Amino acid sequence: MTTAQTAKSWVICPQPNSQAKLRLFCFHYAGGGAWNFRFFSDNLPSSVEVCSIELPGRGFRLKETAFTSLDPLVQAIADTLLPLLDKPFAFFGYSMGALVSFELTRLLRRKYNLNPIHLFVCAHRAPQLPDPDPPLHNLPESEFWDELCKLEGTPQEVLENSELKQLLLPTLRADFTVIETYAYAAEPPLDCPITAFGGLQDQKASYDQLNAWQEQTNAAFSLNMLPGNHFFLHSAQSLLLEFLSQDLHRLANKVANRDLL
Repeated sequence: MTTAQTAKSWVICPQPNSQAKLRLFCFHYAGGGAWNFRFFSDNLPSSVEVCSIELPGRGFRLKETAFTSLDPLVQAIADTLLPLLDKPFAFFGYSMGALVSFELTRLLRRKYNLNPIHLFVCAHRAPQLPDPDPPLHNLPESEFWDELCKLEGTPQEVLENSELKQLLLPTLRADFTVIETYAYAAEPPLDCPITAFGGLQDQKASYDQLNAWQEQTNAAFSLNMLPGNHFFLHSAQSLLLEFLSQDLHRLANKVANRDLL
């Protein structure tokens, strides 16, 4: 398998780097795509190969049917990524992507005895906490769009284009179905460190809800709160990448030093 950007590819690697010390797999938010991470490669250490996941139903995979359940989605991702887990790897998940990367980490441990060296999660409450908000995925169309507007992440050009809204609606509903039908099952905490990021003005993931991620690891945990709402990935991107770059530089050096032993 290659990481070439094709219509059928799950993994998009803008700058392939066979000399990289580790791979960072990035998982996007609901309604997003691999494009969410288009600036990562240019702003993270050269020792890290950035690999963005493109789920069905968006981008080059727009004509494919999006998943509506987390378990089969995570298994499909695992099947795809296994050949690429031949060197140290880390996961970065944003909102829905945080949930996907967390359950993918547990699946890889449970079925394949594989573990990332670090898990970065953003803009999503800890998985063991129940969702305090009513579900959106089955709302009538007008109400669904109204609720999406409140998250302040949908571009105005989308909201004002009825054809574009109809094109994106099935994937958005599917993504929210994945999130809102998720049922947490208790397992032992992970052995990899977890770093959480949150937005100071995010109404969907508070400090306390993010801090609860520490219950999911036996290793180190840290939480960084950045300015912005639920989509601080865009509004505070430079600061987020600065934090992420520092952590990844340390991880890559750790891997390199281990290789020298």
